[in-house]
Amino acid sequence: MAVAAHALLDFSKPVDVDLLESTVGLFYGAGTPEQRTAAEQVLKTFQENPDAWTRVDTILEKGKTQQTKFFALQILESVIKFKWAALPGEQREGIKNYTSNLIIKYSTNEQLYRAESTFISKLNLILVQILKQDWPHKWQSFIPDLVAASKTNETLCENSMHILKLLSEEVFDFSRGELTQAKTRELKLTLNNEFRSIHELCMFVLLSTRKTELLRATLTALAAYLSWVPPGYIFESQLVTALLGLFPQAPFRNVALQCLTEVGSLQMPSEFDAHFGTFYRMFSQQLVAILPPNTNLAAAYEAGTDEQQAFVQNLALFYTGFFKHHIQYLEGQPADHEVLRLGLENLINISYVDDTEVFKTCLDYWNVFVADIYTSSCQASLAATTGAGVAGDGSFSFASPGGSAANGVAGSGGSRKALYAGVLSKLRALMVNRMAKPEEVIVVEDENGNIVRETMKDNDVLMQYRTMRETLIYLSHLDYEDTELQMLEKLRGQMSGSWTWNGLNTLCWAIGSISGSMHEEQENRFLVTVIRDLLNLCEITRGKDNKAVIASNIMYVVGQYPKFLRAHWKFLKTVVNKLFEFMHETHPGVQDMACDTFLKISNKCKRKFVVLQLQEQQPFVAELLDGLTATIQDLQPHQIHSFFESVGLMIGAEVDPAKREEYLSRLMAPPNNIWGQILAQAQANPAVLQQQEVIKSLQNVLQTNVSVCSSLGHPYLSQMVQMADSMLQVYRLYSESISQAIASGGPHAARSSFVKYMRSVKKSVLRLIEVFVDKCDDAQLLATKFVPALMEPVLGDYAASVPDAREAEVLSLFAAIVRKLKALMEPEVPKVLSAVFEPTLGMITANFEDFPEHRLKFFGLLHAITNHCFACLFGMSPPQLKLLIDSIVWAFRHTERNVAETGLLLLEDMLKSFAGSEYATQFHQTYYTLLTREVFAVMTDTFHTPGLKLHCRILLHLFGLVRTDAVIKAPLWDVAAKGPSAYASNAAFVQEYVCGLLAGSFPNMTPVQVQAAVAGMMALEDKRAFKHHMRDFLVQTKAFGNAETDQLYADETASKIAEAQQRLQAIPGMVPPNQVNDDMADA
Repeated sequence: MAVAAHALLDFSKPVDVDLLESTVGLFYGAGTPEQRTAAEQVLKTFQENPDAWTRVDTILEKGKTQQTKFFALQILESVIKFKWAALPGEQREGIKNYTSNLIIKYSTNEQLYRAESTFISKLNLILVQILKQDWPHKWQSFIPDLVAASKTNETLCENSMHILKLLSEEVFDFSRGELTQAKTRELKLTLNNEFRSIHELCMFVLLSTRKTELLRATLTALAAYLSWVPPGYIFESQLVTALLGLFPQAPFRNVALQCLTEVGSLQMPSEFDAHFGTFYRMFSQQLVAILPPNTNLAAAYEAGTDEQQAFVQNLALFYTGFFKHHIQYLEGQPADHEVLRLGLENLINISYVDDTEVFKTCLDYWNVFVADIYTSSCQASLAATTGAGVAGDGSFSFASPGGSAANGVAGSGGSRKALYAGVLSKLRALMVNRMAKPEEVIVVEDENGNIVRETMKDNDVLMQYRTMRETLIYLSHLDYEDTELQMLEKLRGQMSGSWTWNGLNTLCWAIGSISGSMHEEQENRFLVTVIRDLLNLCEITRGKDNKAVIASNIMYVVGQYPKFLRAHWKFLKTVVNKLFEFMHETHPGVQDMACDTFLKISNKCKRKFVVLQLQEQQPFVAELLDGLTATIQDLQPHQIHSFFESVGLMIGAEVDPAKREEYLSRLMAPPNNIWGQILAQAQANPAVLQQQEVIKSLQNVLQTNVSVCSSLGHPYLSQMVQMADSMLQVYRLYSESISQAIASGGPHAARSSFVKYMRSVKKSVLRLIEVFVDKCDDAQLLATKFVPALMEPVLGDYAASVPDAREAEVLSLFAAIVRKLKALMEPEVPKVLSAVFEPTLGMITANFEDFPEHRLKFFGLLHAITNHCFACLFGMSPPQLKLLIDSIVWAFRHTERNVAETGLLLLEDMLKSFAGSEYATQFHQTYYTLLTREVFAVMTDTFHTPGLKLHCRILLHLFGLVRTDAVIKAPLWDVAAKGPSAYASNAAFVQEYVCGLLAGSFPNMTPVQVQAAVAGMMALEDKRAFKHHMRDFLVQTKAFGNAETDQLYADETASKIAEAQQRLQAIPGMVPPNQVNDDMADA
C-alpha cells in the first residue's frame, strides 16, 4: 500500500488510473479494515492536493468503475465550489467547456444516457455549480445556447430540463448559506429575465413530443419554476390547457398534478380571479373521469400502488393550496358552489386516508378553513345584532341582518355557514372519528431504579391533538346541536354492542376536547348523558381489559369538565370516590389514570374540598384524611407521590392557617412516622441505613415531601422546619458512606447499584430544598436560617468529595437560591464559589463528554450569580476572574448545543453588566480582544452554526461599545508598546485588529473582501441587517476570492454604511448603542 500511495501521490508523473481504481476498490470494501483505512488516507491526501483537479479528465476517460468516476467528480466539484475564483481564466474556461462537452456526449446518445443516468446527474450538479459562479457575467449565452441545443435532440432536451430544474432549486430554494444576498438577487433577476426562453422551450416540448421521459422531465422542471414566474406566462399562454390535457394520462398524472398544484397555490392580483375560476372548473371536470364520485378513497389508498398513493397525496396538496388562496372567489360565484362543495368533500374523503403526512396536510387546511368560517360568522352575528353598518360610499346606513343580496354568499358569514353546512357536519364526524390522543403519560425507570412518570409534551401526536381540538371547538361553536347529536349517536352506536377500543377512545377524547365550548345548560345535559351511558357501558361489558378501557375514558372525560364538577358537588364527590375505587384496581394503567384524573380535579376544584358542603358532616379533605391509609394502600410509590401532590393542592386552598396546619400534619403523619422509625433504628444500629429497602423507603418519603411542597407552596414551611435537621444529617451520613465506598472500590464503585441508591437519597434531599426555596415567600427567613445551615453539609461535602460523588443538583440548588434571594445572597456567594468553582472546572474541562449535568448546571449557577449578585465578581482576584472568563469561553466552545448556548447567554449578560459598571474600561482593556477573537472562532468553525443568532448579538454589542468613548474611556491597544496616539480611536484599533484576525484565519479572502466585511460589521447597528451581513461574510469564508464579486460586495457594503450614517445623523441625541435592546429577532 505504501508503494501504491507513493506512486499515486507523485504529481510529477501522469496518474495511474488502474492503481487509483484498485485503491478506490479497497476503500469501498474489497480489502481488510486496515487496507480500507489506508486507502481512505491515500484518497483523502490525493483529493486535497491543489493539482488533483488537473487529473480529472484522464480519470474520467480511462476509469472503468462508477466509484472511481465519482471520486474524480468530487474533486472537480470541490474546486468549483471553493477555489473557482482563484483559478486562471483559461483554466476556468477549460473546465467549463470540458464539463459541457462531456454532458453533450452522454446526453446525445440515448442508450449511454440511460445506462449512465447517475453519472450524468452528478455532471449536471457540477455544471450548475459553475453557473452559480460565472453566470450571467461570464456566460451570458448559457440559456439561449441550452434552448437552441435542446431543440436538436430529444435526449439532450430531457437532460436540459434536469439542468433547468436544478438551477431553479439552487437559486430559489437552496441559496441560503451558499451564496451572498447580492449574488442570490442577481441570479434570481437573471433567471426571471431569461424565463421567456425557458417557457418557449417547455411549451415547444409539451406541444410537439409524445416521448414519455421527455414530457415527465419537462413537467418536473416546470414544477420548480411555476411558483415564481410572472402570471402572464401561465394564463396568457397555452400552458394551463397543456397541463390539463396531460393530467388524465396515467404516465404524466402525478407530475402534471404537481404543476397544477403550483399554479393553484399562486397568489395573484384580483384581475386573475376569473382565470382561477375557469382553471378550477376545468380541473374538476377532468378529475371526475379519474376519481368518480363516492369513491372510497381510504380503501383505494390502502390497496393502491405507490403511484396511486402519490396521486392522493398530490391531490390533497392541490386542494389545500387552491382553497387557501381562491375559495372566496368561488364562494362569490353561485354557479361554482356545487363544484366547490364537491372539492371540499373530496378533501374530507382524503382526510380518512390512513397516512400521517396526508392527514396532517388536510388537517392544517381544515383548521384554517373552519377558523375563517367561524370568524366571518361572528362578524355576521355582530352586524345582525347591532343592525348597523357602513354603506359602500362610506356613509352610515342601517343594514338588514342577513346582509344585502348584492353581497352574494361571500358577503355574509351566516350565508357562508349555510353554504358549508353539509361540509361542516362531515368535518365534525371526521374530527370525532380520527381524534388524536391528548397526551401520553409514560412510566419509566430512572437511572437509580426508581419508577417515575414522564409526560410526553412535544411529540407529533400531541401537536396533532391540539390542532384537532382547536378545529373541533370552532365546529362546535358553529353548530352546537349537530356536534352534540353526532357525538351522542356515536356513543349510542358503541352502546348497541358494536363498540371498539379505538372507537370509544377517539369519541371520549373528542368529547373531552370541546369542554367549555357549549352553553352551560346544554353542556350539563350533554355531560350527564355521556357519563350515564359510559357508566352503563362499564356495567354491561365483560372482561377486565374492556372495563379498564371504559374506566380510563370515564376518568378522562370527567377530568376535562371541572366547571361542571364545581357546579355539582354531589356529582364531584361521586366521581372522586369512584376514582378512589379505581386506585385499588390493579389492571395496568387504571391506577395511573385514576391518580392523573384526581390531580387534575384537585387542581381545578380544590376550594370545593375544603369548604363544608350542604348535607355534609365535615369538609371532604378531612374525610379523605380519615381514610388516607386505606385509600393509598394498593398504589405504587410514584402514584402515592401524585396522590399527595393532589391533597397538597386541596390543603393550599384552605384560608384558615390553623386548619391548614392541622390538615398538613395529618397528611404527613404516615411518611413522618416511617422517617422517624428509620432514624430511631439508625441511632441504635447505623448499619440499618445501608439496607436497600431502607434506602428506598427514605427516598420515597423525601419524594412524597417534594410532591406536597410543590403543590402546597409556602405553608409547607412547618413541615420543612420539622424535617430540615434530620434530613441534612441523613445527607451527611450518606455522603460519608459514598466517599468510603468510592475510596475503597475505585471509580467503578460510583456506578454500583448500592452507591446509586444512596445518591438517590441525596438527590431527593437537594430536590426538596430546591423546591422549598422556589415556593417560600420569606426571603429573609431563607437567608438567615436555611442557607447558613446548608453551607457545611452540602457545600463542604461537594468540595471534599471525589468527582464521581459530587451531585450536580448542588449547583442547581444554589442557582435557585441566588435567583430567589438576589442581593441577600451576596455575602455567601464567595463561599459558594470557593466550594464549587475550581472543583467543578477540574471535572468538566478534561474533555467535552464527562459529567454532562454538572456542565449545564455549573454555567446556570454562574449565570444566576452574574444576573443577581454581579457585585460579587468585583471581589474576585485577577487570576480568579481570568479563570471565570476562560470557563465561559470553554462553555461556548462546547460542541453540545445547550452548553454552548448557556455559555453565550452568560457572556452576553456579563458583558452588558460590565458595560454599565465602573469597571467597564478596566474589564474591556483586559478581555475585549480575547472575547472578540473567541466569538469569531466559534462562529466560523461550522460546529457552532446554531449559535449564530447569539454570536451576532454579542459581536454587535462589542462593536457598539467602541463607536463612542462613553463606556470604554481608555485605549484598548497596548499603550506601552505602541504609544497613546497609535490609533485615532478604539474603533480604528478594533477595525484593524479584526481585519488582521480574519485575514490570518481566511487566506482565501482578498483584502478587499475582508475590509468590506469588517467595515460593515463596525458600521451596521440594525440587528437584522447585521445578521444578514454576517451570513454573507460566512458564505465568503468558504470560497477563494473573486475580484469582480468582491468589489460588488464592497460597494454594497459601503452604500449600506453611508445610509446607516445618514439615518443616525438625522436623529438628534441618538441613543448610545450599548443601551439598545440586543434581543435580536431571527431572520
